[in-house]
Amino acid sequence: MSANETAIAGVFPQPTEEQWRKLVDKALKGGSFDALISKTYDGAALAPLYPRARDAGPRALRRTPGRWSILGRVDLADAEAANKLALEDLEGGADGLHIVFAGSQGAYGAGLTSDGDATIAHLLENVRLDYGIPLLVEASPRAPNAAAAIMRYVDSHHIEPSITRISFGLDPLGLQALHGFAPAPWAQGAKSFAEAVKTIAKAGFGAGVAVADARVIHAAGGSETQELAFALAAGVAYLRALTDNGLDVETARSLIALRLAADADEFLGVAKFRAARRLWARVEEACGLSPKPVLIFAETAWRNMSRRDPWNNILRGTLATFSAAVGGADTITVLPFTQASGVADGFARRLARDTQLVLQDESHIDVVDDPTSGAGGFESLTEELCARAWAAFQEIEADGGLPAALEKGTFQGRVAATAGERAKRAARAKEKVIGANEFPDIHEKPLDVLAPFDASRQSADAPAGAIKTTPLPPHRLSQPFERLRDESDACAQKSGSRPKIFLANLGTVAAFTARANFAKNFFEAGGIEAVFGPETESTADLTAAFRASGAKLACLCASDRIYADAASPAALALKGAGAKLYSAGRPGELEETLRNAGVTEFIYVGCDMYDVLQRALEEAK
Repeated sequence: MSANETAIAGVFPQPTEEQWRKLVDKALKGGSFDALISKTYDGAALAPLYPRARDAGPRALRRTPGRWSILGRVDLADAEAANKLALEDLEGGADGLHIVFAGSQGAYGAGLTSDGDATIAHLLENVRLDYGIPLLVEASPRAPNAAAAIMRYVDSHHIEPSITRISFGLDPLGLQALHGFAPAPWAQGAKSFAEAVKTIAKAGFGAGVAVADARVIHAAGGSETQELAFALAAGVAYLRALTDNGLDVETARSLIALRLAADADEFLGVAKFRAARRLWARVEEACGLSPKPVLIFAETAWRNMSRRDPWNNILRGTLATFSAAVGGADTITVLPFTQASGVADGFARRLARDTQLVLQDESHIDVVDDPTSGAGGFESLTEELCARAWAAFQEIEADGGLPAALEKGTFQGRVAATAGERAKRAARAKEKVIGANEFPDIHEKPLDVLAPFDASRQSADAPAGAIKTTPLPPHRLSQPFERLRDESDACAQKSGSRPKIFLANLGTVAAFTARANFAKNFFEAGGIEAVFGPETESTADLTAAFRASGAKLACLCASDRIYADAASPAALALKGAGAKLYSAGRPGELEETLRNAGVTEFIYVGCDMYDVLQRALEEAK
């Protein structure tokens, strides 16, 4: 039923696009309508309004319609302690577990460090695999025996493999992209991969034995198109490896799953997961197969997590979960909100699973298949991503397939270019991370974790004779600003006081408040504590307050009108008192005057925030 067919539509007239555009033009006051159209990193346009997609119909998104599976992350090195946390997750509402080894794509500073039989036995004790709970295993070059150890554990407990839902997650190309090496050329590696998959499948396991895992692209700063193209190219490479080594294509495709990252961009997130199914169906059709719903695993994005003010990670994780669930993910792992600080404790883990439980049991977003079907914006974005990702996939194929593209470094180069643009936008706070480059909390208290973040858990050593390629290490957008905050913390610990900047507020409260608050947020993102000056018209009082603040830096804050009259005298007085001077707002025609009065830096929306803060922090110490 459309809106025009409802009774309420007869009471309230339905506005046309032309009427809407007239109101928008009025609000823009002569500005260009194009200002309302944004662009993705792939160049796709995001319009403010879309017509209904009337020719679209709902599609089955999950392999099994209905609820997605909620997974608890298992990444503590101590297997017995990890088992206790895993059982708490299962008792607290999680449907299954996500086993993470050091050196895997999802290690993120944690992970099991042993893959021995005893470790696996301790880890899985009292976990009822015979009940068919999902168990996702992250493959890692540091855990080469994990799959065999799990298979032996299942056999020793007399569990029929076919009733389990264990995904062994074999993903040599994803690990190569992450670490920058392959143990052997792909001609040899493909055969080893195929034999490992066939051994597992022959034993009776069949759910996601191999996973085309594209989280590495997202974590390295790549775009949605690049993430989808990588997943397709890896999946096709695995299909080829399996069929070239004795499996029929029908069996081969049933053993392959996809894994994507979900971030806080709801529109692109939903569209990305919807596009992944359509693109894989196209691959299946090209193989002469009738498409079947592919198994898709989702994990909330590492790239968007912040170590500072981590409570914001809960909001980002909620949006990401919503996007993945609406987009049709079969399983979702929510990274605990303290993951960037280390291994999460029970409280953070509970919030991670409760995020999903609330969306399922209270919001019921799982009860409708493809809820965005027919919504013009989502349909348009899905089609756009499909077209662009398929073109990017064909580009990889033209390079000789993903193994060849990784060896040449061409694909990594394209990802690096996108990541560089993303980093520039984050440095200018055009891509915002609340708590890092926007609205920082400089006086926050650290939260507890079970074990601190260990960067060595993310790495893996290349074996002798390995093929070296360009790695794509994970990188969080907030990391540059966190380094500055760490320097500030070190200063505070050493001297008892943070680096400071004095906010020289000119005129009335109404005149300086907006820019003073902007300056406070700006400098505190770099760990420089803002000290508000008094409301005064006296330059003598202003300089006295500056001297009393203990700051070496000062920033003028006022309206443009006040600047024209009072900025130069205030700047000269503060410079005479020894201040290194900044000014909040674009200077416009006053730039030369203000520079002559001693102002050396101007801060404003869109300036290179990180570059300014790096220098300011050194000057403020």
